[in-house]
Amino acid sequence: MQVSVEVLNGLERRVTIGVPAESIESEISKRLQQLSRSQRLPGFRPGKLPMNVVNQRWGDTVRREVWGDTMQRSFYEAVMKEKLNPAGNPRIEPKKLEAGKDVEFVATFEVYPEFTVAGLDKIAVEKPIADVTDADVETMLETLRKQRSSWAVVERAAKDGDQVTIDFVGTVDGQAFEGGSANGVKVVIGSNSMIPGFEEGLVGAKAGGSVELNVTFPEDYGNADLAGKAAVFKVTVGSISEQKLPELDDAFVALFGLSSGGVDALKVEVRKNMTRELRQVIKNKIKAQVMDGLVKENSISLPTALVDQEIERLRQQANRELGMATRKKDLPELPASLFSDQAKRRVSLGLIVGEVIRANKIEADGNRVRTAVEDIASAYETPSEVVNWYYANKRELAQMEALVLEDQVVDFVLAKAQVTEKQVSFDELMNKRQ
Repeated sequence: MQVSVEVLNGLERRVTIGVPAESIESEISKRLQQLSRSQRLPGFRPGKLPMNVVNQRWGDTVRREVWGDTMQRSFYEAVMKEKLNPAGNPRIEPKKLEAGKDVEFVATFEVYPEFTVAGLDKIAVEKPIADVTDADVETMLETLRKQRSSWAVVERAAKDGDQVTIDFVGTVDGQAFEGGSANGVKVVIGSNSMIPGFEEGLVGAKAGGSVELNVTFPEDYGNADLAGKAAVFKVTVGSISEQKLPELDDAFVALFGLSSGGVDALKVEVRKNMTRELRQVIKNKIKAQVMDGLVKENSISLPTALVDQEIERLRQQANRELGMATRKKDLPELPASLFSDQAKRRVSLGLIVGEVIRANKIEADGNRVRTAVEDIASAYETPSEVVNWYYANKRELAQMEALVLEDQVVDFVLAKAQVTEKQVSFDELMNKRQ
């Protein structure tokens, strides 16, 4: 087999491969011999088909098959011989396919970039330091009470925190606009669910009364026709309700599956969940900075084939999510440009992280994998069953190992990066995440 390699633009390579006719004809003869023993035709005994009959009936088909198989096999032998690492499938074009002649073909493809990960000592990471305090737990309990609250109609003027049921008609320059009118809308004053100034204008309103609100749509409002424009809303108030929070007692505690221990047991459970969530948020924040730093310090050439594959994955994911959200299955294809930047970043990160793992011989730590599985399992009623499930499912365990391996890469980078610590509160960190 003869092989020549030509470097094209960037990562693209063109390999010309020649295979001697002798090996082609030998394989064709071998396959025809097998057919003579396995095929049956009227008038001939089983396994006794004459070769001239076999060749006449199946010769052309077998030759095409052998040519195809030979080109595929020879391509992989060639890239191994030349130590090439193809990224994506090759484009194979035969140059000469004639019976009894050498086979010559050209394979064009991209290769993975060769690079050394650099700049780890230039990556700056700010590590948040936070704890769950008693006050944080009390705030979370209050949030849980609000989530399970009810509303009771009151006969007084509306104030902050009340739920007001309203009808409204909006106009811009004296003209009604699409979506500017509605009836029976429930608005919680202070929830910031309406445009600025709307909810504040409902403070002091009374059931059965009307108010006129002069507001301005934000410059970045989703509807470009309304963005930045002044509007007038005529609002009729139907009813005013105040929030009624459940008592923090055993009945409330039972809502969370705790049959004993009362409020103190709920506080312990809440703190445990908050601590787990805090730990995950801090880890994700640090990881994001490390990954940003790796991309910033390592600009590498990307195989177009890998980027295109990632764009297609992102597009399919978006179509599934849009389909579920709209309950439509046949959606128009989203343009590749929507996913190009994200795809390039993901491919770049994958290559860089992979090179860190390869160059430094990092392997998933079994103990860390076990700890990660147990951490997830601790959120379930029967943790041991969850742990056993993971270790009984190779695919799920492999995904966990991949996550742990990624965490180990982060730790490896952190050991070389410029890390500073910053004390923050639980509320500050979680609100930033939101």
